Amino acid sequence: MMSNLRIATLALQGAFAEHEQMLRSLGAESVEIRNLNDWLTYAENPQGLIIPGGESTTMTRIMHDLELWDPIRDAIAGGLPVFGTCAGLIMLDSQHLATMDITAKRNAYGRQLGSFYHEGGFKGITDDGSTIPMTFIRAPYIETAGKDVEILSVVNDRIVAARQGNQLVTAFHPELNTDTHIHRFFLDIVEKSI
Repeated sequence: MMSNLRIATLALQGAFAEHEQMLRSLGAESVEIRNLNDWLTYAENPQGLIIPGGESTTMTRIMHDLELWDPIRDAIAGGLPVFGTCAGLIMLDSQHLATMDITAKRNAYGRQLGSFYHEGGFKGITDDGSTIPMTFIRAPYIETAGKDVEILSVVNDRIVAARQGNQLVTAFHPELNTDTHIHRFFLDIVEKSI
């Protein structure tokens, strides 16, 4: 894995610090995006973007207020690798940034009491029959997925991870566990796109 990868993390709310820690543990550099100037500076040589969990309605409003919505959407639509977790999954769906051909069901497992831990399979990572940890917190799931969307993980008959081109989404929070497989998977997407 290339140690000189520079991955932007949308640092408006949510567990962005945990993503940054995971990236650093894998030898990648993390750049926080907090405003339009941060994005414009990073966008001169972009390699990848993580949209963390949080609250999708709040994140949408902040992105519009900071004039980040259009440039980030355009970069993703132009092929910038992006990894969305939980609310980040919602942000990429057809009702929000609309860069991924999916429809998300918000708060699909209920509120805080609906949060749970699971160990399950993930295509391309656990093909040997192993499992990875999955922490779900007020999680969405993918209700519909277009023909170009590759389903990567299903839990209780619900799609919880998928990929479309350079876009990766998980309904769960891999950054809240010590297992680095999902972030390695994303960095592999980034490396292949450079």
